Amino acid sequence: MDESDAIQRTQGDPATVQSLKADLSALGVAPGMTLLVHSSLSALGWVCGGPVAVILALESALGSHGTLVMPTHSGHLSDPADWENPPVPQAWWELIRQTMPAYDPDLTPTRGTGDIPECFRKQRCVRRSSHPQVSFAAYGAQAPAIIKGHALDFGLGEGSPLVRLYELEGWVLLLGVGHENNTSLHLAEYRANYPSKRLKKCGAPVLIEGHRRWVEFQDIDLETTDFEEIGEHFARETGLVCQRCVACTTALLMPQRPLVDYALQWMERNRR
Repeated sequence: MDESDAIQRTQGDPATVQSLKADLSALGVAPGMTLLVHSSLSALGWVCGGPVAVILALESALGSHGTLVMPTHSGHLSDPADWENPPVPQAWWELIRQTMPAYDPDLTPTRGTGDIPECFRKQRCVRRSSHPQVSFAAYGAQAPAIIKGHALDFGLGEGSPLVRLYELEGWVLLLGVGHENNTSLHLAEYRANYPSKRLKKCGAPVLIEGHRRWVEFQDIDLETTDFEEIGEHFARETGLVCQRCVACTTALLMPQRPLVDYALQWMERNRR
C-alpha cells in the first residue's frame, strides 16, 4: 500500500502519537508491561509521523518502567540453497556463502518484519540480539535481560528472547497483523512433540572474534499454516484476547505465557 492508498482508507482524522496512545491504552496496553509487538504500518492508515509516531505512542503507553520488544529478523542472511522468493542460480551459491557480509546488529537491516521494526532498531538505546536470522530488538527496563544470550541453534526456542518474555510474563500485541506473524507460537512449536517435527541444517555469516565466518547450526522446520486457527481457538476458549480498533486497523492484545501453553497442547493434539 502506498501513501495515497493510506490516505484514501483513512476515515476522519489521521492517526497521531496522541490518538495512537489513547487507542493502545483503551486496548489494555499499560505502564510497566513487557510487550512484544508485531505490526503493519500500512494497516493503520495514514499516520502523522509514520513509524516514528507508532513507536513513540507505544513507548508512551508503556511508560518508563515498561519494555518494548519487536522482531528484527534478517532471513536474507541464510543459505542461498534455501531461497525461494526468488531463488538464485545454483552457480551463485558458493560465492554468496563466501562473501555475504556478516550479521551486524547495528548495520544489518530487517527483512519481512515491516517499517516499524526497521525504524525501531535504529532508535538510540535500543538493544538487538545476536542471532543472524531471527533477532529481536528491545527498549526499556527489561531490554538487557531479554536480548542477552540469544542461542544460534533453535533460534526461536529455549535460548531465545521469546523465553525471556515467557519468564517475565510478557504480552503480545498484533497491530494490524494476524497470528501468522505471532512468533510466540513458534516457541510452542519448539516445545511441542508431534510426529511431523523435523530438524534442518541452517547457515549464516557471523562475526567471530572480529572475523567473518560462515557457520552452520540446527533448527526445526517451522510451520505457520495452523497459527490463525490456534489463535482463534485460544481467544474463544480462554477469553484472554482483547480486541479493539487502533487507528484504522484491528489490534489484538494477549498474555504470552497462556498463549504459548495453550498452543503447545493444541499442537500435540492436532499436528500429525
